[in-house]
Amino acid sequence: MERIILLCMVCTCLSAVDAEKFFFSPKWGPIGFKEREAHGDGTAMDAIIKANEFHVTGIIDGTTSLREGDIAVTAGKRSKVCFARSCLWAKSVDGHVYVAYRLSPDYTEIETKLIKKGMEHVEKGTCVKFVARTHERDFIDIQPKSGCWSYLGARGGRQTVSLQTPDCLRIGVIAHEFMHVLGFVHEQSRFDRDNYVTVMWPNIWRDRLRNFEKFKTDNLDLPYDYGSIMHFGMYAYSQDGQPTIVPKNNKNIKLGQSSSLSRIDKLKINKLYNCGDADDN
Repeated sequence: MERIILLCMVCTCLSAVDAEKFFFSPKWGPIGFKEREAHGDGTAMDAIIKANEFHVTGIIDGTTSLREGDIAVTAGKRSKVCFARSCLWAKSVDGHVYVAYRLSPDYTEIETKLIKKGMEHVEKGTCVKFVARTHERDFIDIQPKSGCWSYLGARGGRQTVSLQTPDCLRIGVIAHEFMHVLGFVHEQSRFDRDNYVTVMWPNIWRDRLRNFEKFKTDNLDLPYDYGSIMHFGMYAYSQDGQPTIVPKNNKNIKLGQSSSLSRIDKLKINKLYNCGDADDN
């Protein structure tokens, strides 16, 4: 009998070790997140997925939900995709697009500097300028809510941008969310994306398939941008560690960006807002 008890205890210990390996192995994490160590540098969207899968449910409140992982959509409001110029921020007579913002006092001084650094990444080489709100009716209200998310384009009045601390306070994540603020969807949402990438549907978590939908977007006569700050990473929402998006012509092409807008991202901003030649200040 003692031998049987001892054998049972050994089996129990081994089962516990196996369970620990399963639950705490680096290859396991929130849905859709692959640890950077496994596949090199992650993208801004990888960091967003990691933060949002841990902290955010599909419904932000009773009427607002997240689409594509980080785009807030309110039931009954305009379509998620900005068509024509229906949701653009107003352009000033001096040629700049001023986006007023209010920053939560809950951010520390260092966190505030990081957010402003993200703004500078969007401003550099474009006609967009982020300005602290004084009396503007339309403005973004940047808050450390749960996860990283934004509404798409200018909605009118106050609109929330969530940058949770510390998970969302990375330059690339901040710039990514501000690109949504300006009206840009994810790059692989382009209606012509199937000419450039293959979506590996069997590798995607079934309840995240909607995050890979296509939309009739205005591509502004610009080429598909594999390296856009708005592109999903190759392993976004992978259920088994296998790629979910693969470039068609060159599988060695890196998808997405970790920290900076691409050259084409900046061209998109200037073309959408008809900026002409923007300075680099």
